[in-house]
Amino acid sequence: MAKTFLYNNHIKLGAKMVDFAGWEMPVQYTSIIEEHNNVRNNAGLFDVSHMGEIFVTGKESLTFLQILVPQDVEKLIDKKALYCQFTNEKGGIVDDLLIYKLKENNYLLIVNASRLEADYEWLIKNKSNYDVRIDNKSDIYSMVALQGPKASDILSEIGIKKENQPKTFHIDEYKLLNEDVFISRTGYTGEDGFEIIIKNEKVSELWELILEKGKPYGIMPIGLGARDTLRLEAAMSLYGNELNENTTPVEAGLTWTIDKDKKQNYIGKNIIQNQLQAGTDKRLIAFKMTDKAIARHEYPIYSDSKEIGYVTSGCIAPTIGQNIGLGYINNKNLKINDTIQIMIRNKLYNAQITDKNFIKKHNKGN
Repeated sequence: MAKTFLYNNHIKLGAKMVDFAGWEMPVQYTSIIEEHNNVRNNAGLFDVSHMGEIFVTGKESLTFLQILVPQDVEKLIDKKALYCQFTNEKGGIVDDLLIYKLKENNYLLIVNASRLEADYEWLIKNKSNYDVRIDNKSDIYSMVALQGPKASDILSEIGIKKENQPKTFHIDEYKLLNEDVFISRTGYTGEDGFEIIIKNEKVSELWELILEKGKPYGIMPIGLGARDTLRLEAAMSLYGNELNENTTPVEAGLTWTIDKDKKQNYIGKNIIQNQLQAGTDKRLIAFKMTDKAIARHEYPIYSDSKEIGYVTSGCIAPTIGQNIGLGYINNKNLKINDTIQIMIRNKLYNAQITDKNFIKKHNKGN
């Protein structure tokens, strides 16, 4: 099992470690609920060094990226980011990722740890004769995420003044600890926050610095457990749960990430465009349990005594004090406020379909 360069820092903090996508990662330091609430109210620091960093450069890098994703990469200005998906010939999702345009013909792709190898192979497979260079530098860089309403204050404390911090969905280069770093302003919690990408050798020092400077702001280290409940409250999809190679962005409720007017062809475009026009039977829904029970991954979903789908993610939502979930159903008629049932240990429990606004998001910084 691989270890991040922050492994010893986690052990020193008493973290409970688990296997995640082949990495030994902290699932919690204190309790998931305490860590979750601290990110909502103060700030949290996450080790996300298992994520992948792939650089795509060269004079045809834009043309190359355009064939891989439904988003229109041409609309990116320098230092701007977009959320998108690699799609396959069936319109299915190879991975979801962030593309940052650093400058002309120079892009940084942040991909999921569980899909890093598959993504790199996908890029190489489709490179063809494009004049591009694909550099997987994931083994050079580490990444930490600073999230929460006080994240901007803490970043200022470690040397990046608020007026110089990147805007939401932007990235820039800075100096920290006499090292060149990338700092972006995105996140996976529904709160304002930043990701700092730094060379492996410096990440431990950066981690300790942020925790020390963040003490007056109530910062805590946060594990994978709270990362999952935070993202689910924000109705953000997780690859392997809501997203996979047999699910299209339309089915996953990600139509906002598809550029309907994109002229360039991309892999799976015909299927995705047809789904946009005709709709799909399969669709991702959000729900709240109305009976006292917790829905979990792969529990069956029923309507009128008929199995119609399955739960992709479910948890206790600490912020709202309710049990929530996401899941796929094959039913066009069910709508928000309708009742469904979740099969839990051979018994059906009632739930209500809701919109995906479990919480009010605060992930819009300056």
